[in-house]
Amino acid sequence: MNLKYKEFEELTTQELYDILRLRSEVFVVEQHCVYQDLDGKDGKAVHVLGTKNGILVAYTRIFGPGDYFKEAAIGRVLVKKKERKHGYGKIITAYSVNVIRDKFKSATIRISAQKYLEKFYSSLGFTTVGEGYLEDGIPHIAMFME
Repeated sequence: MNLKYKEFEELTTQELYDILRLRSEVFVVEQHCVYQDLDGKDGKAVHVLGTKNGILVAYTRIFGPGDYFKEAAIGRVLVKKKERKHGYGKIITAYSVNVIRDKFKSATIRISAQKYLEKFYSSLGFTTVGEGYLEDGIPHIAMFME
């Protein structure tokens, strides 16, 4: 998988289309969650794209401190269903952490993780803080990495 990151303004029309299509495929269709994916935050985000043979197979969006939460943040973490057996989720999340450290010099990183992925994010160094909550009808948990 090839990884790169781009500011919103640097995305091509095709890249933006591929991102929105994959986010819809995973979060709306696969997870049966009707929610407002286009939340007005993409313009502030740095978009991390994982491609394989020129096709988008993994994605995250990251934020500097104060752009979404008080802390730097990673969100919309996803891997195309048929590509999940390759460990791309760990690879793109680790890459996203490194981009945040390099670009924003941020010590603390926050994620709003789907509860069922708590062990996955713990294995990458994130720690659960607080109680779970519902976000768009799906159980989530706040997690932080120092």
